Amino acid sequence: MATLCQQLSSPLQLIALASAGLILLPLGYVTSQALLADPAVWSRLWATRIPELLSNTIWLAGTVAALTLVLGVSTAWIVTRVDFPGRRLWEGALVLPLAMPTYVLAYVYSYLLGFGGPAEQLWQAVAGPQARIFSPHSYLGATLVMTLDTFPFVYLLSRSALLSMNVSFEEVSRASGVSRMKTLWLVTLPLMRPSIAAGLALVILYVVSDFGAVSLLRYQTLTYAVFQQMTGRSDNTAASILSLLLVGLALLFLITERWFRHRSRFYQTTGRYRPPQRHRYGWPGAALVTGYLALIVGAAFALPASLLITWSLSPEAQATIDSRFYGFLWNSGFLAACAATGGVLIGLPLAYLANRRPTWLNLGCLQAAYAGYVLPGPVAALAVLVLCVNLTPFIYGSVLVLIVAYVIHFLPAGLQSLEPALQQITPNLEEVARTLGLTVRQTWQRVTLPLVRNGFVVAWVLMFLQTMKELPATLLLRPVGFDTLAIRVWMEASEEYYQLAAPSALLIVLLSLPTLVLLVSKDWRAA
Repeated sequence: MATLCQQLSSPLQLIALASAGLILLPLGYVTSQALLADPAVWSRLWATRIPELLSNTIWLAGTVAALTLVLGVSTAWIVTRVDFPGRRLWEGALVLPLAMPTYVLAYVYSYLLGFGGPAEQLWQAVAGPQARIFSPHSYLGATLVMTLDTFPFVYLLSRSALLSMNVSFEEVSRASGVSRMKTLWLVTLPLMRPSIAAGLALVILYVVSDFGAVSLLRYQTLTYAVFQQMTGRSDNTAASILSLLLVGLALLFLITERWFRHRSRFYQTTGRYRPPQRHRYGWPGAALVTGYLALIVGAAFALPASLLITWSLSPEAQATIDSRFYGFLWNSGFLAACAATGGVLIGLPLAYLANRRPTWLNLGCLQAAYAGYVLPGPVAALAVLVLCVNLTPFIYGSVLVLIVAYVIHFLPAGLQSLEPALQQITPNLEEVARTLGLTVRQTWQRVTLPLVRNGFVVAWVLMFLQTMKELPATLLLRPVGFDTLAIRVWMEASEEYYQLAAPSALLIVLLSLPTLVLLVSKDWRAA
């Protein structure tokens, strides 16, 4: 195996170093531009924009995290510890909101909660003709949309923790005379803390970096402000300063989550596993539980999806399904396929070297590839745009710039599948192939690649579907007249042409469903 790695290390290491450098370049540029900015620009931003933007971003992330904690843990506990009719159906339905991009959910609720919308008409029928509800273009509107879209992160990890938990801890507590509620509070939830912390970290990072929902709801956050500085004022220096604050905020949340998870590490005390005993409720309890789940799934997926279907079948929407619409679909698919293929090709040497030859350099290159986690779409687009103008102006305005931004932003999602796929293959198989006379290239073609094929397919599909939904980088970097499905949804929804945006939005949702199949299937867990 050492011989194989030595023969491969030279070209692969060059590729890995070049890939890591390319990925770190945008982050380094944003940092340098912000730190070298004129102090007067810092003073102006601190005196005007930064306090409000930081406050709005932190309050939104904190409130959404608290609400998703309640929704995610409660729904996970219900589907794992309660036996009621349709439990398996609801277990899968609670994941469906992940197929609904935030900007699609935002534009649906802009219609539902807007002035004179269905929700306000219903409320006026109850409370009087002068009654008003809260505006969707507000802190409450952004909180509602982000909570409905992100609670499945906490639900999935909490459900996994409850299913794998040793129920003996809870049984000992109950046998000692502790009530069921106190057992939940003192035993079950503390054992779930690492999973809950990981889920909340995903939620917070998602909220902090989101652009689609906050832009359509006109709620001022750091991500939205970066986009406004670049497009409205063309002030890249101010955008870099705000980007640095955004990256710092994301890193702070990541470090806090890692520290909290390390402090909350628990181990099973026995190798035996028994599935948890589910409580069987009577019909009133079963009806209450089913109503609670139906309310959540209905608000987060069923109601928006039904509206999209209804709008898509309208004559106005049908008139938009023409050659231009299929052009948007082709553009989205082409960009997503190129970005996914590029991500797999770049991620392969990074994951392989870190797994087969875990030196500090190879591991450092792999960790550098995860910088995309803390680079929200507008930040990555800003860095790639300015670097392209200064270093490679001949590709400025082409789709290649956009594909580079996609790869930098979504490569971590692909590595999450590439790494486990390589780790599951014992190096002995490659050593045996080499001792039987196969060359390095033949070993890769006939042994390594066939064994890791499923993991690579999962990585490609994940990056493909995430790129299909991407909005801010596409808005900033796309060539003139090169629109995608996400761009059309954002442009039509910004002008409140809800029916015209529906076909594109519905198609994005339908294309996102295969990701969920991978997420909840056994093949995904194996990969």
